[in-house]
Amino acid sequence: MKKYQYKQFAATRLFFPVVRYSPDGELVGHIVNTTGQYNLWTTPSGGGFARQLTSFSDNTVRDFQWSPDGQTIALQLDQNGDEFHQIALLPAAGGWAENITDSPQAQHSLADWSPDGKFLAFAANDRDPGEMDVILYETATGETRRPMPTGKRFYPISWSPDSRRLLVSEFNSNTDQKIHILDVSNGEIVSATPEDGLFSPGAWAADGSGFYLFTSFEREFTGLAFYTLANNVWNWVETPEHDVENAVVSKNGVLVWSINENGASKLYGRDLNAKKELTMPELPLCVVAGMDIAPDGTRLAFTLARPTEASNLYEIELATSDIKALSQSMLGGIETEDLIEPSAVFYPSFDKREIPAWLYRPVGAGKFPVVLSIHGGPEAQERTQYNYNGLYQYLLHRGIGVLAPNIRGSTGYGLSYQKLIHRDWGGDELKDIEYAAKYLNALDWVDGERLAVFGGSFGGFAALSAAARLPQYWACVVDIVGPANLLTFVQSVPPHWRPTMKNWVGDFEEDREFLIERSPLTYVDQIRAPLLVIQGAKDPRVVQAESDQMVERIRQNGGDVEYYVDENEGHGATRRENSIKWMQIVADFLETQLLNEETGHNYLRQRMV
Repeated sequence: MKKYQYKQFAATRLFFPVVRYSPDGELVGHIVNTTGQYNLWTTPSGGGFARQLTSFSDNTVRDFQWSPDGQTIALQLDQNGDEFHQIALLPAAGGWAENITDSPQAQHSLADWSPDGKFLAFAANDRDPGEMDVILYETATGETRRPMPTGKRFYPISWSPDSRRLLVSEFNSNTDQKIHILDVSNGEIVSATPEDGLFSPGAWAADGSGFYLFTSFEREFTGLAFYTLANNVWNWVETPEHDVENAVVSKNGVLVWSINENGASKLYGRDLNAKKELTMPELPLCVVAGMDIAPDGTRLAFTLARPTEASNLYEIELATSDIKALSQSMLGGIETEDLIEPSAVFYPSFDKREIPAWLYRPVGAGKFPVVLSIHGGPEAQERTQYNYNGLYQYLLHRGIGVLAPNIRGSTGYGLSYQKLIHRDWGGDELKDIEYAAKYLNALDWVDGERLAVFGGSFGGFAALSAAARLPQYWACVVDIVGPANLLTFVQSVPPHWRPTMKNWVGDFEEDREFLIERSPLTYVDQIRAPLLVIQGAKDPRVVQAESDQMVERIRQNGGDVEYYVDENEGHGATRRENSIKWMQIVADFLETQLLNEETGHNYLRQRMV
């Protein structure tokens, strides 16, 4: 096997999971970091020369929408990862983006243009930081109006084909969302889903008779349903024993949807007019995201990521099931046979519950060190993709295994499993982490004296909890933008998050002692293992003070902690150079601690504070 450097694994183009055909179906709009930052590009459908439409270096393009005539593109973007998203308009033929919002301390969320082009819908919390208003921007005059009542978090989603109705999502929590139908012509609002539960609006039928929606109502898994306007009733379309994640429908009635089966994506399709199933290609172990269907229903564009391939842009000819890559994401010269796919495993936890996980084993017999990788969210999922910009693959190449579990609270395994994390941060999921360590110690190829725990965001919190409350298991620990003190965390999150914090994590006043008891900072004196902490100075979700206080306490105790603060990034790195730097620091730290190699240590110390 060749010897590769980490920068070869990180030499990638990364595609953001947003893909949209132009109104004529000739172009595929996509967001990719070819220039080092996520910018908007187009590629001809079927393949051809890619054209760059934006040239931002500080701003990050997060979403976009074509105007109905294809002449203008609406952008959602933020600066230096601060998540204060603004809305801008860009000439599709080329030019400079001009902001139509001017509230730099507010969040904006782009929806879509009305099919007649008269309105652009988006949401904003500029009036009240704790709420989200639906805003209708009149394209002819630039005037705005707010048609929904105050006091909630409303997000516009999709327009009816006649531009009369707008679907609005009311967000209360990850598992409590409702759908409202706004009649823009007269202001009437109909609650389409009065029931409690998760209801998320999707695309409209081409004839305007109704719309698709995603719901887990009275089910463990999210299914696909259709709401009929004529009788104000929704009925199931697909109810698999897995989550339906996405669905798109063409103007001529071709429906394609994706299903998450234990973290891997499967595609399905149906010709609604001919009432026949489509033959879809058999996908490898992968994750499909950013899906869109051509207006004429002949092609499907999407981003696809594999454990052995960074996210790339693909297209399927639906008539033939032929699949084609429209770009190239892997640029480091790494041989495909030198990359390793994971195995799906399940290990028992303290309550006999089987915890799903992905196990990456290095090549060879050895006694290998292993990194236990905890995903963020926590209501998210470890998926079968090129995680952390190739970090897993590099560690495997260096003889370090990875176990990436979906501990309780993860999505993809049923609503009951997901809800187990509510108001239990630092509780039973920490026991799942302990039993993951026990599982690894029982494997004959694992060196139990060289286990590390790693995570970002909630995964960073989990890593800190494990370091402080399960200190006997770890040779080293890595925390990236993880909260250390739940008491300060629930106060410092973005204002429009705060209404959900009580039922999600806990209340600052009512649950003060509980939050202190569950905080890693409370147990800092028990930390034994060397610790690496990485933080974005502009992080609005987990502010720098969370990491500062943890590092300060460890240093007061004389503990071993490395601390890197990136002054130009937020909750994760958006610039390619910074993303590579963060993971290079992690790789150097893990090699130093787990392999006892000092070659990367000087590189690491150059970046510490």
